[in-house]
Amino acid sequence: MAVPVMQRAIAGDERAVPRAGERITRDAYGRPITYLRISLTDRCNLRCVYCMPAHGMKFAPREELLTDEELLRIVRVAAQVGFSRLRLTGGEPTVRPNVVELVRAMAQIPGVEDISMTTNGLLLERLAYDLAAAGLKRINVSLDTLDPQRYRIITRGGRIEKVWAGIAAAEDAGLSPIKLNAVVVRGFNDDEVPALAGLTLERSWQVRFIEVMPLEGVAEVHDTGLVTTAETRARIEAVYGPLEQLEAPLSDPARVYRIPGAKGTIGFISPVSEPFCAFCNRIRLTADGKLRLCLLRADEVDIRGLVRSGASDEALMERIRAAVWRKPWGHGLREGDRRTGRGMSQIGG
Repeated sequence: MAVPVMQRAIAGDERAVPRAGERITRDAYGRPITYLRISLTDRCNLRCVYCMPAHGMKFAPREELLTDEELLRIVRVAAQVGFSRLRLTGGEPTVRPNVVELVRAMAQIPGVEDISMTTNGLLLERLAYDLAAAGLKRINVSLDTLDPQRYRIITRGGRIEKVWAGIAAAEDAGLSPIKLNAVVVRGFNDDEVPALAGLTLERSWQVRFIEVMPLEGVAEVHDTGLVTTAETRARIEAVYGPLEQLEAPLSDPARVYRIPGAKGTIGFISPVSEPFCAFCNRIRLTADGKLRLCLLRADEVDIRGLVRSGASDEALMERIRAAVWRKPWGHGLREGDRRTGRGMSQIGG
């Protein structure tokens, strides 16, 4: 009887190692890795407190970032390896020049079945219709507060009115279901959790509450501001009563619930208190061309250097397969490993 790939890998069986020419999309633990999160830029038009430090932020020189041609080539090769889902992130992906053309080109690559985006929403009002026409399917919008003045404080200058206009445009363009991402930080917005959850009562949105993570440059925000999912859920249930749990794919980092009778849903993403590493199906491509194997580990594999050296598609495939194979089991926060190496805007959300 065949031994499962996870058991073979743990046992050190050489048969578990991928060979040249094989279409392998599983890591050494047997997890299918089919989801590529692509950072289009490390730049952003906001400076959120849980993402960037207030001072001293350094952005990569333009020449270190992947060009459009390099990026599209990597995506074509990744699709051949088995990556069928793409999520465009940043920094802020909508500030990338030619973002609509990039989406259109990616949507036409054989093997790419789904393209989504995580954005702060500030530029969506003018981009949503073009992005949808180009092939973008869905968006997640970062919205940590409903209060305009507090939004300016959390984002260090953002205008929430632009976000609401962007969400309306995205919904009108068919980029649905709309998901709103709220990073819950004690003393910043934890008191607004019930109000944010209440957005789902009359709208078919999903509001997702995310635990703050100890990323480079903002680890102190995690240390003093972490609000666990258990506490966030308790705040919601104190107002709306017990939540109904719904089924969701195991690979989805959010555990999904509904306020009884609500049109929308609530998601809880708990990387700190309830890690979902066992079902992780993703790796990240940073804007400067590194394959990031885990959001919270510093281990990266260079792909830009290989592209610029004139390597063949076959060599790129083998580099991607090797990166997938060495993806770590988990992020190691519980073991005290906090060597993330980069901030969120540099990695890609």
